[in-house]
Amino acid sequence: MIKKAAFLLAVILLPNLIQAQSFDFEALFDGRYRQESVEAPNWMNNGKFYSALKFSEENNTVELRKYSITDDSFEVLVSEKELATLNNDLPIEIEDYQFSADETKLLIQTKVEAVWRRSRLANFYVYDLKAKSLQALTANDIKIGNAEFSPKGDKVAFTRENDLFLVDLKSGKESAITTDGKINSIINGSTDWVYEEEFSFAKAWFWSPDGNRIAFYRFDESKVREFFYTLWGPSNYPDKVTYKYPKAGEQNAVVTIGVYDLDTKVTKWVKADENPDHYIVRVNWTNSSNRLALRKMNRLQNVQELLVYSFDSEQIEIIKKEENPQWIEENDALYFLSDGKSFIYMSEEDGFNHLYIYTDNGKKMKQITKGAWDVIEVIGINEKRKEIYYISAEDSPLERQLYSIRFDGKKKTKLTKEAGTHAIEMSGDQQYYLDYFSSVNQPLRVTLHDSKGKQIRLLEDNNVLSGILTDEPLPTKSFITIPNETGLNLNASVIKPYDFDESKKYPVLMYVYGGPGSQTVTNEFETDQRSLWHYYLASKGYIVVSVDNRGTGARGAEFKKAIYKNLGKVEIEDQLAAANYLKSLPYVDADRVGIWGWSYGGFMSSLALTRGSDVFKAAIAVSPVIDWRYYDTIYTERYMQTPQLNAEGYRNASPIFEAAKLKGHYLLVHGTGDDNVHFQNSVTMADALQYYNIPFETMFYPNRNHGIYGGNTRRHLYSMLTEFILENL
Repeated sequence: MIKKAAFLLAVILLPNLIQAQSFDFEALFDGRYRQESVEAPNWMNNGKFYSALKFSEENNTVELRKYSITDDSFEVLVSEKELATLNNDLPIEIEDYQFSADETKLLIQTKVEAVWRRSRLANFYVYDLKAKSLQALTANDIKIGNAEFSPKGDKVAFTRENDLFLVDLKSGKESAITTDGKINSIINGSTDWVYEEEFSFAKAWFWSPDGNRIAFYRFDESKVREFFYTLWGPSNYPDKVTYKYPKAGEQNAVVTIGVYDLDTKVTKWVKADENPDHYIVRVNWTNSSNRLALRKMNRLQNVQELLVYSFDSEQIEIIKKEENPQWIEENDALYFLSDGKSFIYMSEEDGFNHLYIYTDNGKKMKQITKGAWDVIEVIGINEKRKEIYYISAEDSPLERQLYSIRFDGKKKTKLTKEAGTHAIEMSGDQQYYLDYFSSVNQPLRVTLHDSKGKQIRLLEDNNVLSGILTDEPLPTKSFITIPNETGLNLNASVIKPYDFDESKKYPVLMYVYGGPGSQTVTNEFETDQRSLWHYYLASKGYIVVSVDNRGTGARGAEFKKAIYKNLGKVEIEDQLAAANYLKSLPYVDADRVGIWGWSYGGFMSSLALTRGSDVFKAAIAVSPVIDWRYYDTIYTERYMQTPQLNAEGYRNASPIFEAAKLKGHYLLVHGTGDDNVHFQNSVTMADALQYYNIPFETMFYPNRNHGIYGGNTRRHLYSMLTEFILENL
């Protein structure tokens, strides 16, 4: 029999016990904390309308709808049921689409297949909105990529099997712009693996404004060394994937820019440099179809030249040259204004990322934004009003806020008000924008605003999720600063258990990424799988901490570029300083501090358990870079120079050469089909640890790529990570 006092105590404690147990492991997979959103709008020419795909319960089909932005009324432009009828009753799933410039035609993608991170292949159809007719762009037995309407809407260009093609929509005739494409040798109109991964684009061809020319990249990767990984399967002899992957210090593809004239059917080659060992990081048509802009960087990426080629004079000139003692980062913020006399440019040349306006011949007219903070992204430019809309970290590196400012640097206006993270989708005419806002205590809220920031209506408030959080709250997450050994304050997030009690001692798991320009500490509401796993561990009695070390973003060039030529040095110093600070807190169990990370974070956690073997009890490294000589040219050499120029830096940055120091519990995880950070890295680390007879645990995932997902993989992964933490920390 329960005594009365004990019964009353149980009743008093019961809500807390329920709360402490309310977050279970299944929350990582069952979607209960999923944040509802609003699909990023495909803005129409008239900024008062946008298009979106929506399933119609009434008609039992997916419909492409044209919505009014102000009241959400809509008209159906086409449905998948209608497309199937036009396609001999064969279904067509609209996976993506684009309008012609006059919005009379649709280019529909279906049966999309991923290639690498950004590249896709698909079947394409052209749907005429006026005639209600459908035509396949090409024969559907071979998928194509990078298809796009011409500015006049009468043609579509695309890539197929490393060549660039053109289809005349009226006649249906297909013609080849290039014919020398060859797998693992010559690529026309698409990027090679390393450009796609590190310069963040896959489509490498561009219509001129009048539609009479096409500029395109040509990659000669014939001398780039091949890498392969094994595809394990049920057959006696596994397959392999072979592709060109230039590792640090090795030869890159030779890149040239061609311009095809649709009238003459002749390609002219734009010669950017006598030395082919450079990068063409962006190609843009200016405000004229007779002038093409190229941004060229040297191999070390610390010199950038803005080149303009004139088709009238057939001459190329440097209109702006930028140099930096460390590196220059590529960006998309180059806008040639319609006056034909000036352009907008973004640069870190004053120590922070800011916007500038230059004359067309490269003379600086004005630094538009200035201050000890970074512009993050340009959202829109309205030439009529001479206004720029941009996101910045002016309020805090943890936040993203929307501002507007005039070309002359005056009338800067903060359009978003609430502290947190604002992501913006703005109409092409800058009449309206959607604000995707969240903060650490506020799930995603989507609102519609006019160009002055006035809210017009609420589109999504995640009330259902808010109700769940009332009944099943997540563990508390807060932000603090932690001093490093130099006295510099580092931003950190802290997740504490539900029933946190300062009089008790708690183990700490630190999560690290720490790579150049990255951030893990931001004021936003996060319910991705990794974040939910952190909340789950907190519900099990762990404090989970993440610290943005030197080298991370949104705090200016000096903070970010302190890592130059010495990856892993100051980053680990900062993580160790943070760990020691945490160990000094009265409620932290100093003997139970661990660290984990993925990719660059796996590199960091591996170093942490060698250089910080007396600080950390355990570490997990998922898909880690172990030797920077194994990683690609563009990323690695940007921060480390080449191995030939910086051999000592490469050696100092590798956990392999410090493997003998490793103490504590170490878990090494990798996918064998990782095309990005090769499985070779973890094999090398395992070999070094075995050489020194150091015990460790490992798990490999057959055929899984850098993200390690597919099938039951993620459930197995997080189950295994959880078991490791519970047993060893």
